Amino acid sequence: MDFDDKQTQTCSVCGGDSQGQGERRSHHDDKTIKELVTRMNRIEGQIRGIKGMIERHVYCDDILNQISSAQSALDGASRLLLEKHMKSCVKERLQGNDDQVVDEVLKTIFRMMR
Repeated sequence: MDFDDKQTQTCSVCGGDSQGQGERRSHHDDKTIKELVTRMNRIEGQIRGIKGMIERHVYCDDILNQISSAQSALDGASRLLLEKHMKSCVKERLQGNDDQVVDEVLKTIFRMMR
């Protein structure tokens, strides 16, 4: 298929191409972005701490507890982003009669449940 023949859908909110995942953009408010970045920075620090624990030969159970904590923090960030995604991106696409977004969200949720 030639690049010019590729059918694309444009997001009514951001004007981005909805075919290639790398080309789509979210449209969350600054408060949400700040909260997500803060969470990611905290998680990044946790991961660095876990790496240091491994390098220092800290007791395995202590490391596993820290890994569990980091996973919980990532799950919390995922839930927040999913909520914001549903209330903004998905809502807008449904209002634009893009029912394909339902399959996309279901696929994402099922992946998160693994």
